[in-house]
Amino acid sequence: MSHDTLMMGVDAGGTSTRAVLMTTAGACIGYGVGGRGNPLSAGVDAAAEGVLDAITQALVPSGRSLADVSVISAAMAGQNSVDAEGGWLLDLLVTEGFAGRLTFESDLLATYSSGAVEPFGYAVVAGTGASAVRVADGRIESSSDGLGWLLGDRGSGFWIGHRVARAVVRDLDRAGPQTALTGAVLDRLGISADAGAADPGGAGRSRALDRIVEVLYAQRPIELAELAPLAFVPGDRVADEILRRAGEHLADSLTAVLRGRGPLVVGGSVLARPGPVRDAFLRRLGDAATGLELRPVADGAVGAGLLALRAGGAAVSPETLATLDASLARFR
Repeated sequence: MSHDTLMMGVDAGGTSTRAVLMTTAGACIGYGVGGRGNPLSAGVDAAAEGVLDAITQALVPSGRSLADVSVISAAMAGQNSVDAEGGWLLDLLVTEGFAGRLTFESDLLATYSSGAVEPFGYAVVAGTGASAVRVADGRIESSSDGLGWLLGDRGSGFWIGHRVARAVVRDLDRAGPQTALTGAVLDRLGISADAGAADPGGAGRSRALDRIVEVLYAQRPIELAELAPLAFVPGDRVADEILRRAGEHLADSLTAVLRGRGPLVVGGSVLARPGPVRDAFLRRLGDAATGLELRPVADGAVGAGLLALRAGGAAVSPETLATLDASLARFR
């Protein structure tokens, strides 16, 4: 292994973090996955550890160290709200031997760059959170949503998981329709399915309802996103309606930034895969989808790598994207 300059791209999400180690030619020579890397939703200490775990794993295949990495580009949401200088992460990296340059990029730009190198286009991300952006001259020109779990993220994994939890609570409270989601959520949370009888020591509610309220209020709100996959089991009217509305919300966010033809990169576990959310998304767009080339991507890892290459002064082309995409696939 030669000791040429290396670069690292980091795609730090609300659920997990991915790190890609590359040569200046865009060839991936290492890949690692760590824990939650978003400093807003996970907190700076947990996010720093999640990023470091992913970086450490990415270095293993090459036998290289952080001292060999000249540039790290970390793509994440909310960095400027936490610490514009990035000391919460840089300090930890320095203690591990990093002496290069750390840059921060938008996770949405990383998603776009995972599927497109064109200077103009669009990206919609629907993972734990959700947002839509218009990219011009290689930078984000306009965005919609991405407002976090309390005020936005419409159609996201959190949004879906929250609706799943509310539907189950309404079912158990006899205030809403029965749904197969109830049994699935109780199983996921480890709550006995035969706890339907009223709790004699409670407030006239079922034991299951009391218990689910206790469990969910003990979690961080963003953890409701973990319930989202339960809605993708077909055949339940309540779940189908949740997914339909999620797709429509995501389409409305994209419509807010549409200004012409271009590639449309879609990422995140909610929208990147075919299924009811994407179907509802495309139906809602209707004629507005004309001239948009849909490009699903698994995540923002490839794009984070391309952004690191750019930050290091390397030329980026469609061939670079193809090289990085293909070489990273061998590590996934």
